[in-house]
Amino acid sequence: MKSKIYQLSHTMPAACFVAAAIFLSSCTGKTEQPAAAAAGRGGGGMPPMPVTTAVATLEPAPLEVDVVGTLEASSRVEIKSQVAGQIETVKFTEGQDVTEGQLLFEIDKRPYEDALRQAQAALERDQAQISQAQAAARKDAAQARAADADAKRFTALANEKLVSEQQRLQYATASETAAASVQADEAAVETSRAALKVDQAAVARAQLDITYCEIKAPVAGRTGNLLVHPGNLVKVNDVALVVINRIDPLFVNFNAPERYLATIQRENNARKLPVEIESRDGATLKATGSLAVIDNTVDTQTGTIHLKATVVNPKRQWWPGQFVDVKLMLDPNSRATVVPAEAVQNGQKGTFVYVVKADQTVDARNVSVSRTLEHRAIIESGVQPGEIVVTDGQMMLAPGARVMVTQGAGGNAPAGASGQK
Repeated sequence: MKSKIYQLSHTMPAACFVAAAIFLSSCTGKTEQPAAAAAGRGGGGMPPMPVTTAVATLEPAPLEVDVVGTLEASSRVEIKSQVAGQIETVKFTEGQDVTEGQLLFEIDKRPYEDALRQAQAALERDQAQISQAQAAARKDAAQARAADADAKRFTALANEKLVSEQQRLQYATASETAAASVQADEAAVETSRAALKVDQAAVARAQLDITYCEIKAPVAGRTGNLLVHPGNLVKVNDVALVVINRIDPLFVNFNAPERYLATIQRENNARKLPVEIESRDGATLKATGSLAVIDNTVDTQTGTIHLKATVVNPKRQWWPGQFVDVKLMLDPNSRATVVPAEAVQNGQKGTFVYVVKADQTVDARNVSVSRTLEHRAIIESGVQPGEIVVTDGQMMLAPGARVMVTQGAGGNAPAGASGQK
């Protein structure tokens, strides 16, 4: 009996300890719930949270598209040979600016000069054959006239029974034979003239091939690396000998979001849309051009429309393939509701701002931000001009929390302001 009492006395402190812990936990939960509820309602249970605020204003907000684009040569020409032969000389320096029509390469002309001489000899032969055929035609025509006269005379004599029928037939046959000879001579003349035209074309082709032996620049621009050196044999329209890029003016390729397409089309029909570019290498180079091309389809994968602008480059400070910051100005006179960019927060339901109400509590307001402009957020919906938004201290806030404005810049409202106009 003593051993049982002893065991019970050892288990009682542990049971009392567990019961005490459960009691204290239940008491603590009952006292904290009203405080949390009061804080959530913005009641007096929690002190006001210090925040910085700013007033949403209606300001000039030029409508523009800011994207990254690439520069492209306005004309890119691969220089290839139009005749086969050996490159004799190169008349330019790699990386040199060339003018339209400037001599670039010379190809060995001797095979084509020989072909020209052969074509010219064939041409002279054809001309001689034409003269010979024309002379034969004139001779046969005279003989045909004489034979025709004899045939007519003997026909008349045969009708009067003065000559035999055999004699009449003999002279009639001679007249027909002479007439056929005249037709054959005329055909020979036409054949010689056709051969003459073929040889004239051969002469013209040989002369053209000789001009192709001098390869000239079809456009003005800057040459790249020399791809085929003197002494090499080239084929007709084979490999490129050099590439010429026209870099003044340049094209600027960039994409704009699909939602701006209607505005871009409307504004572009009314005027030339200005485009500004700025280098991304820290050199702060800037240039201005105008929109030149709106693509005819929207990219369904990216939801963008491809655009191309033209920018002059007289100082050769821009280069094809270079990345640049592009600014397409759509409406320089547009106005919009603007708040500091730091007022906009990201939440589970999207972007939102805390708006300070008249009773100095805050409301989480979902907003639609179209773009940012110089550290300012352009608000499409969710906030009206004159409302007060929190710009600092949002991490300690929840909807309904009471706030105290401690400091602000750029149009902040005082602590007792209602936040409405």
